[in-house]
Amino acid sequence: MSVISEKNVRVDSEENVRVDSEENVRGGSVFKDIGADDYDWQPTEIESLCMNCYKNGMTRLLLTKIPFFKEIIVSSFSCAHCSWSNTEIQSAGRIQDQGICYTLKVKTKQDLNREVVKADSATTRIPELDFEIPPYTQKGALSTIEGLLDRAVAGLEQDQPVRRTTDPEVAEKINEFIQKLRTLKEVENEFTLVIEDPSGNSFVENPFAPQKDEALTVSRFTRTVQQDIRLGIRADDDLEEDLDKEPASNNLEAMRNEVLVFNTNCPECNAPASTNMKLVQIPHFKEVIIMATNCDSCGHRTNEVKSGGATEELGTKITLHITDPSDMTRDVLKSETCGVLIPELEFELGMAAVGGKFTTLEGLLKDIKDLIVSKNPFICGDSSTTDRVQKLNEFGEKIDKIMAGEMNVHFILDDPAGNSYLQNVYAPEPDPELTVEKYTRSFEQNEDLGLNQMKTEGYQEEKGTASTS
Repeated sequence: MSVISEKNVRVDSEENVRVDSEENVRGGSVFKDIGADDYDWQPTEIESLCMNCYKNGMTRLLLTKIPFFKEIIVSSFSCAHCSWSNTEIQSAGRIQDQGICYTLKVKTKQDLNREVVKADSATTRIPELDFEIPPYTQKGALSTIEGLLDRAVAGLEQDQPVRRTTDPEVAEKINEFIQKLRTLKEVENEFTLVIEDPSGNSFVENPFAPQKDEALTVSRFTRTVQQDIRLGIRADDDLEEDLDKEPASNNLEAMRNEVLVFNTNCPECNAPASTNMKLVQIPHFKEVIIMATNCDSCGHRTNEVKSGGATEELGTKITLHITDPSDMTRDVLKSETCGVLIPELEFELGMAAVGGKFTTLEGLLKDIKDLIVSKNPFICGDSSTTDRVQKLNEFGEKIDKIMAGEMNVHFILDDPAGNSYLQNVYAPEPDPELTVEKYTRSFEQNEDLGLNQMKTEGYQEEKGTASTS
């Protein structure tokens, strides 16, 4: 039996490997960054049973973390008796608050080299072939797009010899489909790869960071009760309770003067922590919900802002021409649905990249710099290249110049939900450097916000028609 956590590693076997919390204090975290200089960081070896020949083989475990992503456990099994081998990855962190969906338009052979972390709870689809790999049918993998295609081909070919004997017609159809999958690797025609993971623990590389990847779309979604049950974070009987439960009305008056506290787990060390929530009125704007989490165990702190109102009928685009260092003190409310653009730097930040923020313009720029430069996995370890590191460092230097007032740029907040805000220091008079535009959302933006399938009127008529019929 093996027990692995962030505080201790204890493997009961012949090797009797132990890494206690006291050793972690001396040697640092159990999860190490993979780098070219980490010669002393060796995987843990455990003798284990081979499920192919039922003799003892060797399992190697490496506890590592992908910067800008999360901690993972890379495991590799090999058997010296029958030569059977198996590799997989497992998430060592927590299940994320929202699910994630990556949609990639594969246009060139270079796209096949993109790195992919596919969790076992993820669904993989290729719409052009009506092909789908359901969740929990494959183990988690750290691979590339080409590796995912090779793995799908290997899975389909596995039982082909038996099918040719028992059902030649089915075997021939599967063989034709395998040829179609192999043809995709030539990228003669563009195709779409969709990875949808309700746990939020899958990942597809953007090789153009910090610029926007036009071929890659990343969206987050709220899990259904069924998905929570499959992930094991809700009990089976919660489904019936949710169906019978009437929606509760929000008493905003009671929340305005009260700080709500509820228990949660720290996203860094997973220790019990508390989250404070407060409803705040922003002058000349609307109400927002500010949430802050503090961990007494590791000292980790995080804060997030959610809109306290409904989605507006029109989207909002706020453009500020930064001309003076004093602009850095302006208050900014960036909702979780808001994107950030700096045209002079050819930079665009997706809506869910840094979450909701209520800070100053300088604070938001610092968060963007940390996200792109300090916490970027592609400028450290084996993933880094000289050109990429230089480009990202140059981007960080330009952000510093903007904050120091040495570079005048246009800072744009584009929120299709209309719930973002940038302070007008001349209020209630117009701000000569600030423009606010209202626009009608596109179908794709309504789809991202979940509004296309939302029906808010006509229920009584439909109910009456159903009962009459």
